[in-house]
Amino acid sequence: MSAAAAEVPPPPRRLFLAELPRAAVMLGSLALSQRRLNAVPRGDGRPVLVLPGLGNTDTTTIVMRRWLRRIGYRSYGWDLGRNRGARTIGSDAGMLEARLEAIYADAGEPVTLVGISLGGIMARLMAHRRSELVREVITLSAPFAGPPTATNVWRAYQWLSGERIDDPAVVANQAEAAAPLPVPSTAIWSASDGFVNGAICREAEGSACRSIEIESGHLGVHMHPEAMLAIARTLAGETK
Repeated sequence: MSAAAAEVPPPPRRLFLAELPRAAVMLGSLALSQRRLNAVPRGDGRPVLVLPGLGNTDTTTIVMRRWLRRIGYRSYGWDLGRNRGARTIGSDAGMLEARLEAIYADAGEPVTLVGISLGGIMARLMAHRRSELVREVITLSAPFAGPPTATNVWRAYQWLSGERIDDPAVVANQAEAAAPLPVPSTAIWSASDGFVNGAICREAEGSACRSIEIESGHLGVHMHPEAMLAIARTLAGETK
């Protein structure tokens, strides 16, 4: 981690406090965006595994997974219950690896991983460790490229996961997630996110990881119309 990254602050309090009202507005915009969401390029049937964020379950990703199926992809939930970090997937991420292996076997081809927040960090770890099983990684507001202290949720992570952010294993996983991936990757992020600093949700400028900025809060970002459209265009191979 660079010295510059270590100095990245968490989002300001005003953005943190605005998360709930912004999420309510976002849900309204989702209802008004169905025509646009259904007009995206059609999928090719590839498997897509959606990984929920910290403290969330597959229930929170139902809207995205149903939409992905509707536009032509085979979408999967992670089937591992609530995302409590290592308490859920094991300290070696073995349970998530087993789920990825099962989807690969079912689909007969590498899997695209869509990871939300902490789920995005996990997706990048899987791409490093089992690249033969992963076709592509798309992260949404995932703080993989900087210190946990550049978020307003690191204490919640410690409580839910039972791990301290300065534990050697946590530090090592963060460094691994931040390293360039051996598969294509896209990072969708927001400069006005109230939970995580958008600067640590993407790789450095000039890297191979595609960066797509949207205007969004953190809560429910996976149901934000602009995030969903960015995912569809990425899956379709569009570069703009």
